Amino acid sequence: MTTGSADLVIVANRLPVDRVTLPDGSLDWRRSPGGLVSALEPVMRSNDGAWIGWPGVAGEELEPFVDDGLSLVPVALSETEVEEFYEGFSNGTLWPLYHDVVAKPEFHREWWDAFVTVNQRFADKAATVAAKDATVWVQDYQMQLVPQMLRELRPDLRIGFYLHIPFPPAELFQQLPWRREILEGLLGADLVGFQLSGAAQNFVRLVRQRVGHKTHRDMVYLPDGRSVRAAAFPISIDAEDFEKLARSDSVNARAAQIRTALGNPERVLLGIDRLDYTKGIYSRLRAYSELVKDGHFDVNDSVFVQVATPSRERVEQYRVLRDDIDRLVGRINGDLGRIGQPVIAYLHSSYPRHEMAALYRAADIMVVTPYRDGMNLVAKEYVACRYDNDGALVLSEFAGAANELRQAWQVNPYDINGMKSAILGAATSDEKERTRRMKAMRKTVSEHDVASWADGFLAELAAVRPSHGKPVRPVRPA
Repeated sequence: MTTGSADLVIVANRLPVDRVTLPDGSLDWRRSPGGLVSALEPVMRSNDGAWIGWPGVAGEELEPFVDDGLSLVPVALSETEVEEFYEGFSNGTLWPLYHDVVAKPEFHREWWDAFVTVNQRFADKAATVAAKDATVWVQDYQMQLVPQMLRELRPDLRIGFYLHIPFPPAELFQQLPWRREILEGLLGADLVGFQLSGAAQNFVRLVRQRVGHKTHRDMVYLPDGRSVRAAAFPISIDAEDFEKLARSDSVNARAAQIRTALGNPERVLLGIDRLDYTKGIYSRLRAYSELVKDGHFDVNDSVFVQVATPSRERVEQYRVLRDDIDRLVGRINGDLGRIGQPVIAYLHSSYPRHEMAALYRAADIMVVTPYRDGMNLVAKEYVACRYDNDGALVLSEFAGAANELRQAWQVNPYDINGMKSAILGAATSDEKERTRRMKAMRKTVSEHDVASWADGFLAELAAVRPSHGKPVRPVRPA
């Protein structure tokens, strides 16, 4: 097979850019929001890498192109493949299954067939783009078959895989009719990375039970003599960049404008999430409304700002969730709000990083209460933006971030009364207590940033397969 020229190849479901229409009617590309893009962009720039992904428009065939110095390689998906591979198997089967069956997963054979077809297309593309002995880093749950497919095409490659969402316990994973195929797909990698050590242990245990390979601790030993390591690499953010943005005059001016627009309340609570049933938005708003109803908060001096970024709106479960939250917010504001003083300021929109940083600066309390989350970078972004060591974080114990941000007010999001107690505890704590907690969390986020995450994964990938010829340059000097 003819090899390409990229020494580092990122394989992800989406390209790190979105197509936008400019005021003059012409089309251009804009950097995508989200944790994956911000996490991997520095690694790409350090290694002159190539990023393989879907451009986001069904049926569009595009040639490789360069955007802002990044080499991007589009992979086309048909309308049917978007429905069956992305909306179907990825988000109707794997997403709910991997998130503790918060919603019931669906198992359809035609969805699986599309998943196999699309994964093979991505593997084929990576095989042509990667240079001899290159490193290929495959990202997330939509691409779980790519490592083995790519291994069969290019055994010379060093292959890493990273799962950004939770990996379920055996009792849930075993429901999947194609469980062995998924496990074997992941075993094509030299290193399989997870957010938490428990997820890595789940994976190794399942490989031993369902595939029958020999394992020892975090290692899997394959019959062909190859070994695979499974380990935790908690993802993070560019903390320094977020703090720099938060300290800017424009962000602080915007934060002041936000508080003024809200009526200069004594206390602003904030939630920022994708509109997804795993995020616990409905229960969170119920808990806050009960605190208002019980007299612990007053609409004269407190407001809850909930940003719900549109997500997968063609999927029925997401449309139902949006309608449910719309009705809940309307009922809460109708019952408990006053003219010009809503209980919940609800925003169903996405915002650029500058506006997000301003919201983080404007908020006295950040409430992050997913039912299950691989990490949740919003919690870390809020902490990074609180450079005065003020503010308070209420955090679900089922978010991966809870493992690191232990000084947050941690809650079980299924326990409404417990959530109310945590929110109230954060609101009534004294300044010294809030400073102590935030200072410790800021130290954690600063020391374990996105550069250390990427460098740590790539260094471990090199160690797992040391005979490889081409080292990957770290994001920053060690």
